[in-house]
Amino acid sequence: MKKIIWTILLGITFLGASAQKFDQLAKTPPMGWNSWNKFACNVSEKLIMQMADEMVSSGMQDAGYEYVVIDDCWQVDRDENGEIVVDKDRFPHGMKYVADYVHSKGLKFGIYSCAGSKTCAGRPGGRGHEFQDARTYASYGVDYLKYDWCNTTTQEAKSSYTTMRDGLFAAKRPIVFSLCEWGTAKPWEWAKEVGHLWRTTGDIVDRWDSMIDILDKEKDLAKYSGPGGWNDPDMLEVGNGGMTTEEYRTHFSLWCMLAAPLMAGNDLGNMSPETAEILKNAEVIALDQDVLGKQGFCYRDNGDYEIWIKKLANNEKAACLLNRSDEEKTVQVDYNVLLKANDNYWASEPYKLENYKLRDLWEHKEVSLEKSTVFVKMPPHSVKVYRFLKK
Repeated sequence: MKKIIWTILLGITFLGASAQKFDQLAKTPPMGWNSWNKFACNVSEKLIMQMADEMVSSGMQDAGYEYVVIDDCWQVDRDENGEIVVDKDRFPHGMKYVADYVHSKGLKFGIYSCAGSKTCAGRPGGRGHEFQDARTYASYGVDYLKYDWCNTTTQEAKSSYTTMRDGLFAAKRPIVFSLCEWGTAKPWEWAKEVGHLWRTTGDIVDRWDSMIDILDKEKDLAKYSGPGGWNDPDMLEVGNGGMTTEEYRTHFSLWCMLAAPLMAGNDLGNMSPETAEILKNAEVIALDQDVLGKQGFCYRDNGDYEIWIKKLANNEKAACLLNRSDEEKTVQVDYNVLLKANDNYWASEPYKLENYKLRDLWEHKEVSLEKSTVFVKMPPHSVKVYRFLKK
């Protein structure tokens, strides 16, 4: 009898140990590149390896981008043992070969699947094969898994994603787990115990209205985000042609204020100087990657003009002024107000303007604080991003 009880206890202990995520990953929002926004199903071994090369040669790697992620359409079937089958026409050397190449560049490798029976592009999904697929991905050398939510019918989101989480943990390779559930089941309320980032909305489209609509949906979610678990407003569209340079600068700034994962989605081998400047702005990226891990909040909403504040480590702060309107605006800016702005989640602190320097993060210059109140001209759909740096 004692032996039976001991066996049961061992089983419970084992299940408890395996039913968890890898908790030392994504301490800051993941940064990388994903194939979908630009190339959709037109993925191949040649393309992914080329993008890994471009990640290095373009300076994106030096700027902090490290994951090269293949989205949908790399898989075509399952074999007689249920193993996922790679498209041999597009990936003739197999997926481990591609992963090894990405790793040889000092980068990390990501892959895509779906919690349903089929992926969004109709390829074989992961339902019923979670532990098997997790072992396969580990054998490839995968570092990041994006897991979609198409063709899920009556599935319950939390349990479906939890099963995949347990499969990944059992496979014993640390893999960042990206839940792409589109926010329908409010993953911000439960996903921190399951994955490392979770989509909060439907897919982004390369248009101003789509991007700004997603921003609006993030306003009440700041308290759910932090090191090891991030709200994900979807991938970046910077450089794909549907917005102006000004709008892309705004898009990138807002994602950094949100402490969002920064997954570029453009053709890295064909970047304009303006696109490269936006994606590699080290001062703005530093807001996103700040170790405190606080998502910014909307401090003031005047309809077509907003002020977003992000608390940073070392009692520093970032402020983003947003002109949402279609017309140029001249706005009054009180630096004292920006520095002392607070929200419901953080205790007030005695910020004093004389203890700080102020940086304009797009003009890359220090701003005089001789006058605490100034007037600033803002083009349509533009931002001004400031950082209060401790002296």
